[in-house]
Amino acid sequence: MKRRDFLLGTGATVVAGSVAGCGPRSRETAVPPAFAPVRNVIDRRIDPATLPGAVWLVAHGDELVVHVSGTQAVGSDASMRRDTIFRIASMSKAVTAAAVLMLVEEGKLTLDENAERLLPELANRRVLRTLQSAVDDTVPARAPITVKQLMDYTFGSGLVFDTALPINRAIKENQLVIGTPIPMTPHDPDQWMSRFGALPLMYQPGERWLYDAGSAIQGVLVRRASGMDFDTFVEQRITGPLGMRDTGFYVPANKLDRFAGCALWTNAETRQPTRMDRDGADSAYAARPVFPSGAAGLCSTVDDYLAFARMLKKGGEHNGRRLLSAESARRMTTNQLSDAVRTASAESLFPNFFDTYSWGHGLAVQIAPNQDTQTPGAFGWEGGFGTSYFVDPSRDVISIVMTQCTDFLFDGGLAAYRSAVYRATA
Repeated sequence: MKRRDFLLGTGATVVAGSVAGCGPRSRETAVPPAFAPVRNVIDRRIDPATLPGAVWLVAHGDELVVHVSGTQAVGSDASMRRDTIFRIASMSKAVTAAAVLMLVEEGKLTLDENAERLLPELANRRVLRTLQSAVDDTVPARAPITVKQLMDYTFGSGLVFDTALPINRAIKENQLVIGTPIPMTPHDPDQWMSRFGALPLMYQPGERWLYDAGSAIQGVLVRRASGMDFDTFVEQRITGPLGMRDTGFYVPANKLDRFAGCALWTNAETRQPTRMDRDGADSAYAARPVFPSGAAGLCSTVDDYLAFARMLKKGGEHNGRRLLSAESARRMTTNQLSDAVRTASAESLFPNFFDTYSWGHGLAVQIAPNQDTQTPGAFGWEGGFGTSYFVDPSRDVISIVMTQCTDFLFDGGLAAYRSAVYRATA
């Protein structure tokens, strides 16, 4: 099974854009000439049946360019708006990592401590003899799991792309929902951890990087270390102070008119656009979840996420207020994996990912030149519904694009967008 199919089946000047939005096709005319190719990359992809609308934003130095195209949903006459709310899926991961590091700074956690102090479900781990083994064919873990390994995704469990594996069948049967953009599970955090802890690890702790599950566990860790629900902690300590008024783990009823229609992807067998979620009040995101997922649970807007990205770019500060220490922000946005782990993990995500990227905390970090820039150091990540952000300190650039079309990530749309942004900010 292809990785894409697994993920889907399982003082700035504001230029080009008002909060009121635009019509079915973009009516923006004020995009600076340098950014016209960026606008064209997105507008040419607008399709009422597959990618009905998008919002993108580029902050370059003191300039802020925002562009709005299309409608909010397939079959809808509601114009896309600058403040449209999108499911941002794995763009949630960096917010979760920041929450953990806040608690580290307060002394309620240490990165090197044994995670079982607050997560006893992770004690006395068993590990599959091979990845293909039955779930009861195990060996003892050679070492306990540390908090840092949960943050680095090297604790031994996560997303693997073969649905026929016994461990993946067990994950599905237990409704743990690992690796899919819609993370809703019927279990509350303690029930989720109990079920997760009853399953063996896939690899020995520290041996390999595996995507996604670490962020879900981080959310439980925040809940237990802080003594408050994870979504409450995020609101009080991150989204509230940053002014991210439209960011949360569900969309309240009074904001559903700004909630983008459900994500679409092209079914590999039928070649037809397929909905991943229902719209409006019928959406999985229209009510508070019993398990607010630190891996993929948030909804947000381009301006809200810009505030978070700016905080990271400024080393943990926002409007003169420090949310994270400079060291925590540095840890998040720089490589945390050894060369040995990266080599062992070469097939753990997308082909050739680790050639030019590695993992910080909650986001990817560019560590080698790529087709867009010869200067490494950019960081950011994607969301499985068709959203993406990157921050490049060397260019003084923050870029955010939000759609609800998953194909945008995989069919060349995101790559073309990113390259256009780099050319516009050269």
